[in-house]
Amino acid sequence: MNLLLADAAEFSPNRTLTLTNSRATHLTRVLRVAIGDTVRIGAINGPRGTGTVIALTDHSATLSCTFEDRPPPRPRIDLLLALPRPKVMKRLWAQLAALGVGRIFLTNAARVERNYFDTHVLDPAFFTPLLIEGLQQAQDTHLPEVSIHRRLKPLIEVEQAALSDISIRLIAHPYAHEQAREAIHPRAEDRILLAIGPEGGWVSFELDLLAAHGFRAVNFGSRILRTDTACIAALATLHHLL
Repeated sequence: MNLLLADAAEFSPNRTLTLTNSRATHLTRVLRVAIGDTVRIGAINGPRGTGTVIALTDHSATLSCTFEDRPPPRPRIDLLLALPRPKVMKRLWAQLAALGVGRIFLTNAARVERNYFDTHVLDPAFFTPLLIEGLQQAQDTHLPEVSIHRRLKPLIEVEQAALSDISIRLIAHPYAHEQAREAIHPRAEDRILLAIGPEGGWVSFELDLLAAHGFRAVNFGSRILRTDTACIAALATLHHLL
């Protein structure tokens, strides 16, 4: 844990934070803090700062906190992801937050099994702690916004307001002629929406639908990767380009 995250409501008006759960256990048993020690802290969707330990018991820790003037910048990449197998999605939650995404749009596709949408892995009570785990690893505070869409066509054609701030729309496609690093020249204000398909890829109808709404197919190399590996490789490449 490189950054201890807490919900803004957990901080008292005088900016103290009392922990009684696994975070307190981590401080006392893993970091072995003592009175007067400082740790890196952050408010979810808020600023980062430091917390000075002012009280310790066997089951709790109280910190006096100071914060930076403003939160870290929101990640400029959003992800449109055809829902992978539940065990793959379970692995991805923390990694996506650690790499940095602003929003995650999970969608159906022709090659997505319908029963994938019935998994507990899509329950916010399950995935939110994993997203927070990834943020704490990367020392970020911006909790990705997650939305789940059982149909791709309405998401692309109808819900344009949700995508209105996107200036660059990309499809990760291993057979595209353009390489991502050569095709993309983002400006400082650009947001990128990256679409990654299922293991078997997008079908022709889906590629045409995405292309008709401003998505550009690019490749991130000639190797055919599994969904979780492709997400990590493509997001890392785009962050480098930004």
